[in-house]
Amino acid sequence: MSWVEEKRNAAGEIVKLLYENRMIRTFHRDKPEGWTLISGLYSPLYIQLRPLVSYPDIFRKVCTAMCRLVREECPDITKVIGIAMAGVPIAAGMSVAGGIPAGFTRKMENVKSVESLRDAISSYGEHALLEGEVASGDRIALVDDLVTRFDSKEIALEQVRHEVDRRNLTDVQCRTVLVVLDREQGGHEAAERAGVDLLSLIPFKTVGLPLLKEVMNIDEWETLTRYLDDPGFFQDRDVQADVSRLSESDR
Repeated sequence: MSWVEEKRNAAGEIVKLLYENRMIRTFHRDKPEGWTLISGLYSPLYIQLRPLVSYPDIFRKVCTAMCRLVREECPDITKVIGIAMAGVPIAAGMSVAGGIPAGFTRKMENVKSVESLRDAISSYGEHALLEGEVASGDRIALVDDLVTRFDSKEIALEQVRHEVDRRNLTDVQCRTVLVVLDREQGGHEAAERAGVDLLSLIPFKTVGLPLLKEVMNIDEWETLTRYLDDPGFFQDRDVQADVSRLSESDR
């Protein structure tokens, strides 16, 4: 079996388990009024992978598949660094499942951008921004649960760069970000602008959602497909009300 086939099979199995166990939540099944994201925008879809560790069998499948992703798509990687907080258990699980050395970034309170990180570093003292061993010559991949935009990944990249300089390391590269699920709503474009390769196990819009068609209500699936194509359309209050009524009419 080719890696393309293996990856698609793994994506199909995992995305259905995530949906079944409500780590992928929708307006139709879980919350008719939808969600307001951190960005302030409305979404009829909410993806929360932090509970993964509460499902050992699913977590094991995810970490094993992520290790295969490394071997097949970025085999030069020598270390994975989990992005605090959601990426930390995934990086640790990959270390156990695949023998890949791991570390993690520290959670920086009230840091929302690279600029605010740089301001925070000046008052952070001698505390490490990165936990775990890093050596000269390492090829590092950052690990997280999902990507919508790229803000938290850019902050983590800056944390790694700062620590590499602070530890006087040489020839360390950190140009890869690995995620379980990519919502495909701008993350790739942002990664390209940052000069970083973004690799995902489940590209949700083009792979994950089509694989969920057989287990979703047709109105649910079509609404989410349209939302991922044009999230701006769904920011209208009347459209949101229509989505909510659609959920109620199907019950």
